[in-house]
Amino acid sequence: MAANIAVVYDACVLYPAPLRDLLVQLATTRIFRAKWTELIHDEWTRNLLIKRPDLNANRLARLRVLMNENVPDSLVTDFEQLIPTLELPDPEDRHVLAAAIATNAKIIVTFNLKDFPDVILARHGIVAQHPDVFVGNLIERYPQQVLQSVDTILSRLKNPPQTFDNHLETLANQGLISCVAMLRDLHNNI
Repeated sequence: MAANIAVVYDACVLYPAPLRDLLVQLATTRIFRAKWTELIHDEWTRNLLIKRPDLNANRLARLRVLMNENVPDSLVTDFEQLIPTLELPDPEDRHVLAAAIATNAKIIVTFNLKDFPDVILARHGIVAQHPDVFVGNLIERYPQQVLQSVDTILSRLKNPPQTFDNHLETLANQGLISCVAMLRDLHNNI
């Protein structure tokens, strides 16, 4: 994966805070160009507030702004005209594919692989990847940058603070099984 490759994050991978933190921190390394839209932001924040009404909507709105500011050129615009021209198993996901097409992304990072069939994505030169595969590929190509990203996240986690192993366990619980094993091996071999 080259630094010029664009990657669209689906809302489902931005929904869980530990995974969102990792994916956004990785995006700040500029080893790829992370992309999302306001519609993607709307989806993950809306679903998070439904599941967690104790969270503050204004703080989530501020988080969205910070994400957009800290990952340069991440916000995709002018893609909406593509939405009605696309077909996917779940029509509600067409906006994600439209954003990927509009920004010439090569990867959509999502848990919902069945909603982004290879045969449809291949027409546009795009693949859907589970976040475990995506982060694992980054570890293989950029091990030090990924490890530094995890360390940066750990330095921010103060309430409560987490150890490296605690954080890896949290990421494993998010579905990042393979890349957690890779990170653990990498960390142990330093």
